[in-house]
Amino acid sequence: MRFSHLVTLSLFAGVFLVGNSHPGDAPETPIGPKWWPSEWGAEDQRGAANRMTAKKVQEAAGLIKDGKVYQLGHLYEQGMPLFGNRHFSLTIPGSPTGGPMGENKMVYHDEMVSGELGQIGTQLDGLGHIGVRMGGDDYFYNGFRRSEFGKAYGLEKLGIENVGVFFTRGVLVDMAAYKDVEQMKAGDVITADDLQGALKKEKVKLGEGDVILIRTGHGKLWMKHNDVFNRGEPGIGMDAGKWLCSQKIVLVGSDTWATEVVPPENKDRPFEVHQEVLVRNGVYNLENLDLEELAKDKVYEFAFIFAPLRLKGATGSPGNPIAVR
Repeated sequence: MRFSHLVTLSLFAGVFLVGNSHPGDAPETPIGPKWWPSEWGAEDQRGAANRMTAKKVQEAAGLIKDGKVYQLGHLYEQGMPLFGNRHFSLTIPGSPTGGPMGENKMVYHDEMVSGELGQIGTQLDGLGHIGVRMGGDDYFYNGFRRSEFGKAYGLEKLGIENVGVFFTRGVLVDMAAYKDVEQMKAGDVITADDLQGALKKEKVKLGEGDVILIRTGHGKLWMKHNDVFNRGEPGIGMDAGKWLCSQKIVLVGSDTWATEVVPPENKDRPFEVHQEVLVRNGVYNLENLDLEELAKDKVYEFAFIFAPLRLKGATGSPGNPIAVR
C-alpha cells in the first residue's frame, strides 16, 4: 500500500474517532479537562453548598457581636437594570383586588409579578443556569446533560430548590478601596493577587465554606446610570476565579451584574468565569448586591444569611441576602 494511501486512511480514522467520541471520554472540553463526577458523588446537585456544615453555621453565628443587620439586596422595581431582553413587571390586579367582604367590609390587594425571577435584580445563579455545548448536547455541573433534565416547565435536575439555606461566614473584599478609587472601570480585571492583597490589607483570611462578596463601586450606578451599568463592568478574571475555587468557597458575589469582568479578557471566550465557578466547581454566583453600607462601616467579616426561594426547577433565585455583624 502506498504511503499516501496510509496517511489518508489514518486521517479518516482520526476524524471518525473525534466525531464519534463521547465528550466525557475526551481529555479536554471547551473549558478544560472533564469536570465530573463531583467530589460529592455522581448524583450530587448541591455543589459547593455541601461545604456549609453545622460547624460552619456555628462559626458564622459566633461572628454576631453588635446585632446590626445589613440588607444586601436591591429593590425589585420598574426601571431597574436588566440583562439583555429580560423583563420585570409588578401589577396590582384591581384596587382593591377583592372585597368588600362581610359585615366588616374587608378588602385586599394582590400582586401579579412577571419576569425571569431567578435572573433579574439581586440574583443567585444556580447550577442549572450555565452550561457548555459539546457534541450536540449541553453539559452542566456534575456532567448533567440538558437533553436529560432541561424541561420547559422547570429543570428536572439542578433546580434552585436543591441549594438549601446559606448560613455561613461572609467576607467582604472592598476592591475599590484597595485600588484607592471611588469606582472601578468597566473592563478592569481583578486578579488573584488583587484579592489576596485586599484580604491582607483587611486582615481577613478565607476559609472553606465561606462566602466572599466583592465591592467594585460599580453598584453606585444602579438606578442612576443604568445604561452605563449595563454596558460593561469591572470584575474577576479567570485567574481570580480559579483561585477562589481553590479556596473551597461556597459562593462569590458582587455589586455588578456578572461578577466577572466585562468585556472579557479574551473576546472569544465570553462569561468563561461563570463556567469555571458554576459548571466546573459548583460554586454559586450572587449578582447585583448593594455593598455600600457594609463597606462604609468597614465590616469585612460577618454572618451571611440567604434563603433562596424554593422555586422548583428554577435556574436561580431573587431575594434579599443579609449580613449580620
